[in-house]
Amino acid sequence: MQTLDDFKNGQVLLIDKPLTWTSFQAVNKLRWSIKQAFNIKKIKVGHAGTLDPLATGLLVICTGKMTKQISTFQGQEKEYTGTFILGSTTPSYDLETEIDATFATAHITEDLIYKTTHKFIGKIEQYPPVFSAIKKEGKRLYEFARAGEDVEIKSRLVEITAFEITKITSLKTDKNDNLNNSLALNFRVVCSKGTYIRSLAYDFGKALNSGAHLSVLRRTRIGDFKVENALTPELFIANLP
Repeated sequence: MQTLDDFKNGQVLLIDKPLTWTSFQAVNKLRWSIKQAFNIKKIKVGHAGTLDPLATGLLVICTGKMTKQISTFQGQEKEYTGTFILGSTTPSYDLETEIDATFATAHITEDLIYKTTHKFIGKIEQYPPVFSAIKKEGKRLYEFARAGEDVEIKSRLVEITAFEITKITSLKTDKNDNLNNSLALNFRVVCSKGTYIRSLAYDFGKALNSGAHLSVLRRTRIGDFKVENALTPELFIANLP
């Protein structure tokens, strides 16, 4: 069991972030719990890489003196798994916003899907989603988006070292459903810092002459840290003195 000195000297905590939690909420929950457990007023706690509320998985949280290593951990390679829905788009490129357009998928074959992944392996230019926390002119991009304001977004160079489609499922539903004739693509991606998987979903759909958005995202690795070694916030708190 960790002591107060352990937390002050520096710990690297692997947390499995729950769905709908922000990374900020996870950090606050752990900080508050550590302070309560040891009856202290202050302790440094921070995370090494944000996860969107609609994503789950590995959050590397540092305490005490280990917070100085956050930038090092942030720069490490990351691995994700999840699902793209092919045949429709949303303004946020994920499920935060409603479907705004649907596209044909009848022309898309499994072979075409697998071949198209190769176009995204290596160093690529990527535009972050307008629904993101990146700052421009002192405001978050999502603030412009929610206000309906147009904003110029600059592309960034990112690197994808692995991109594989692990399963393809047809989502044939009734005619009134927006997901009619869509395809669910399960994937695994290994990428550099700064890569937006939501943007990858959007760009992948575009490359297939269709549309796509992200419906599920889970971060499974940051550098050598793996989600299978992570604790839920509840289990971490239960293990405190």
